[in-house]
Amino acid sequence: MDKNSFFWKMADGRIPPPPCAKTLGLEFVEIDGERGTIETRFEAVEILLNPAGNVQGGFLAAMLDDTMGTALSATLDLGQFAPTVNLNVQFHRPAVLGPLKGLGRVVMRGREMCHGSAELWQNDKIVATATGTFVIRKMQD
Repeated sequence: MDKNSFFWKMADGRIPPPPCAKTLGLEFVEIDGERGTIETRFEAVEILLNPAGNVQGGFLAAMLDDTMGTALSATLDLGQFAPTVNLNVQFHRPAVLGPLKGLGRVVMRGREMCHGSAELWQNDKIVATATGTFVIRKMQD
């Protein structure tokens, strides 16, 4: 874990978040880089809704990916990133306009391959869960 890595610079406000994080309304509530856990917050706004008035599942999947991905990113060294190579999502109930809470953790962290899990909650009810596989790579200069 390196506090000068991309993730920590973004979490500390030293650099802006990527556009995808802004679109999802990503905020960090609690980060534990030593344990590889994170609590995130997202804001479901009208642009994320499907014709039924619920948050479209692809956006929920992106929130889950951002939650477990940032839990892993908090453990990385300077110059590393960890793209998702596999994402498995289960939808449990519809999400509506308003805040969503994400809980993510690193399940297993190897030198290159890592596994994570995440949950999305809204109004104290589980909305969706996911597991993912990530591969640690060096960022290109």
